[in-house]
Amino acid sequence: MIIVLLGPPGAGKGTQGERLAARLDVPKVATGDVLRAAVRDGTPLGLEAKAAMDRGDLVPDAVIMGIMREALASPTAANGAILDGVVRTTPQAEGLTNALSALDRKVDAVLLFEVDEDELVRRLSGRTTCDVCQRPFFGREPGERCGLSEHEPQGTLVRRKDDEPEAIRKRMQVYRDQTAPVIDWYVSSGANLVRVDAIGSLEEVEARVLKALGIQ
Repeated sequence: MIIVLLGPPGAGKGTQGERLAARLDVPKVATGDVLRAAVRDGTPLGLEAKAAMDRGDLVPDAVIMGIMREALASPTAANGAILDGVVRTTPQAEGLTNALSALDRKVDAVLLFEVDEDELVRRLSGRTTCDVCQRPFFGREPGERCGLSEHEPQGTLVRRKDDEPEAIRKRMQVYRDQTAPVIDWYVSSGANLVRVDAIGSLEEVEARVLKALGIQ
């Protein structure tokens, strides 16, 4: 199955995506990860991406989707993939559809994680991130040691500026402006778009995801 995850920052897409990927035994694919891998490996598209970044430009969607197509064509994704953060705009949704079509594949489901904005502000303003391994933590204070970093020295937990309440609400507005058209595009194209209530424990939300996908 090829499953696209949509939802605002802090909705739990990454965590639920990892759980779903483990359940289905398929990789969770994120744009940033495949982009960094392509640049590191020096692939032709990776070199194009690096050139854009070196100029201070955004990497063109065509290059990103080309890299994504290569990732989805790999043997590790033969049985499917969970796509996290791959689609943020309508052109990206169209690009992914075209990339999959070239592989004779399609998006099987789009999971839209829904959370009230006040709840998102509460969640994200309580988040800290390791300045070394970038793992997010909740309920821990800035200045604490990560304890999970595989690097030396151990990282320190920091609160990102974009996790301040005012910044979070701005991010939410950007998300709504960008993603509302994506949702409409998937609905109009007949995609299997499923809305998931993302408030509750990890286990409760996971159960809703599995039920929405018809997975026992």
